Amino acid sequence: MKHLISVLVENKFGTLNRVAAMFSARGFNLESISIGETEDPEISRMTIVTRGEDRIISQVLKQLNRLIDTIKVTDLTHQPHVERELLLLSLKLSKSTQHEIFELANVFKGKVVDIKQKSITIEFVGSPDKINTAIDLFRPFGIRELARSGAVAIHRGES
Repeated sequence: MKHLISVLVENKFGTLNRVAAMFSARGFNLESISIGETEDPEISRMTIVTRGEDRIISQVLKQLNRLIDTIKVTDLTHQPHVERELLLLSLKLSKSTQHEIFELANVFKGKVVDIKQKSITIEFVGSPDKINTAIDLFRPFGIRELARSGAVAIHRGES
């Protein structure tokens, strides 16, 4: 089962390396990891996507809590949260496909960030499912290159 883990850490040199090393040393699978400053520049938020049985995830959470720079660890998987990814998708472009690519990008609320005679790069932001669907739908046009950010997530706001 996929798990989405939010980790608040001290914004210090080597923190990301220690988390990645912990996953590697214990044989835990790390699907993606995103990190950035929070509203407090001394604190960063890591969003980790991993897969495993509940017993394995419980071990992951305990190990993360033991790391010296860790402030708070939260498994968001079963909690209300907002999760997004960024996708940059570079496609082959021709006069015959141009209209269809623009139409489909519009449906997915994609933003054209670069266009040349033979290629187009489109930015998409959305849930991992939306990103996966966009990749699948644009694949027939000829994907030149793609880059995706991995998940970022936070708790849903209070009512």
